[in-house]
Amino acid sequence: MRLEIATNFPEVQRRLDGLREQVGQQALARAMNRTVDAAKTQVRREIVREFNVTSEEVNKTLRIVRASFSRGAFQLTAMLESRWERGRSLNLIRFVERSVSITQARKRMKAGEGGTYTLRGAQRSKTLELRFKVRRSGPQKVIPGAFIGNKGRTVFIREGKGRLPIKAVQTIAIPQMFNTKRINERVLGKIASDFPRIFEAEVRFFTRRFEGKA
Repeated sequence: MRLEIATNFPEVQRRLDGLREQVGQQALARAMNRTVDAAKTQVRREIVREFNVTSEEVNKTLRIVRASFSRGAFQLTAMLESRWERGRSLNLIRFVERSVSITQARKRMKAGEGGTYTLRGAQRSKTLELRFKVRRSGPQKVIPGAFIGNKGRTVFIREGKGRLPIKAVQTIAIPQMFNTKRINERVLGKIASDFPRIFEAEVRFFTRRFEGKA
């Protein structure tokens, strides 16, 4: 997510053209950074609102590249990104149902799930299907045959009819949550409304500072 002043904020670009260079550049750098900071907070809130993850988990993936103005050296870039680490998509164990009430278990068993059965003359127990909820809204999902292994750390599914091979069941990673259309649109909308206002406030601040030194 990158702030492009000339294309996304032409009114800000026109305002820059009428300002003293030093005032305009310092105001622009600080306004971009304040806007990106606010966007980071918004991204975190939007992801936590939509997905079953915590603020701390989201925050660990977010990185800001800041615009800067120092001794005439001007870096006209401000960027917010969610870092993608290869192999770090989330296993479904992160979203598995943790407990089932007795009433709910009985209801599921009555519908034919779980319970006991006889195999070669012996009573066997069949567990309830695992249920998952990646998004906060909507129903839980079931992946038939999914089971927990690796000492309770991983959800697996068998790839054939035999016990092996098995594979871990992965789902959306936080950087992919960051890039979902709905979240992007909300955050970009906030940037579009916030940035011109923040920029004007910074222009006033640096103009007063500049005139006070004159």
